[in-house]
Amino acid sequence: MIERTGLSFGRVTASTLLALSPLLSLGAPPGAADVAVTELLQRDLASSPTQEVLMLTVTYRPGGASLPHRHDAQVFVYVLDGEMTMQTDGHAAVTLRPGQTFYEGPGDIHRVSANASKTAPAKILVFMIKDKNKPASRAVTEERSP
Repeated sequence: MIERTGLSFGRVTASTLLALSPLLSLGAPPGAADVAVTELLQRDLASSPTQEVLMLTVTYRPGGASLPHRHDAQVFVYVLDGEMTMQTDGHAAVTLRPGQTFYEGPGDIHRVSANASKTAPAKILVFMIKDKNKPASRAVTEERSP
């Protein structure tokens, strides 16, 4: 069991940073990206020895956005601050405000994950149930799914 609390973006482990790299802007170095990822908790799932829970906060700078990505996991998002526009393939984009939630299934492609404001940051809490030793996120390079 690994538990990390309150890590700053600069202290996130290299493996976590690589796993979350699709959340970073194309071509931007990690310190200058549209998003800052803070790992809050990583723990084995008691009911399944092959899975783990990962809890993160993701802060988007004003106008910031993630590249299309997928998680191959169950992902639960809770908006803490600001407004986020979210969309998975096959669904309409939604704009979420503090207290609202978003869900991504293991097969979903997260096409849009963007701060809806050009002037204020936005922050989300992410709770993910995923297979151990697999990346938390991976880039999507294929065309939009039907």
